[in-house]
Amino acid sequence: MKKAVLISVIALISFTVSAQYGYRDSNRIGITVGVNQFSMNTANFTTNSEMGWNAGLSVRGNFYDNWDMVYALQFSENNFSVATRNLLLMNEDVMYKLPSAQISLQLSYILIEDHLSIELGPIVQVNGKFKINSDNQNNIISGTTLLAKDIVDISKFNFYPTVGVTAGVKHFRINVSYQYGVNNMLGNLNNKNLGVNFKGNPGIMNGNVIIYL
Repeated sequence: MKKAVLISVIALISFTVSAQYGYRDSNRIGITVGVNQFSMNTANFTTNSEMGWNAGLSVRGNFYDNWDMVYALQFSENNFSVATRNLLLMNEDVMYKLPSAQISLQLSYILIEDHLSIELGPIVQVNGKFKINSDNQNNIISGTTLLAKDIVDISKFNFYPTVGVTAGVKHFRINVSYQYGVNNMLGNLNNKNLGVNFKGNPGIMNGNVIIYL
């Protein structure tokens, strides 16, 4: 994960340098901060969406006619909870945290110059394992014989088609987007001999503030 993130940072810096010293009137560097709502869509266990955070950098530049191109690197913490029973057999929701880095290249159709646009394009996510509190590792996932710690080692790469809307003024905009993971995020668990056919597709709703320099 660290190697992929390093390559992405180098690519973004190169793109940024081009923006700074190329077309100064048409390329803008953006600083992004915001929140996300992560959903794990699976029939294997009961989940609830939880709030997480986003932070990153982007470069927006002219592409063709009313189209811009947006390249971005975003770091996030995605959260969701799973229904479990603790050692006292009491119901308890366990929080799963997913640190991740996303690399995106999106087309942006300009509806109103410097004020309103629609974005769409692919996002690749690199992530580690799910993280849970050590006190919850041996909780039993409701409706299964699995322990909470059994489902943390997930697939490390995920692909998300994304659509969003950006609105605001030239140097300050708000972006709302939705990402849906088309590949099986839980697929790696099928190699663990846990006796379950795992399938789970993530969905992420993002709300970000972008400050253009």
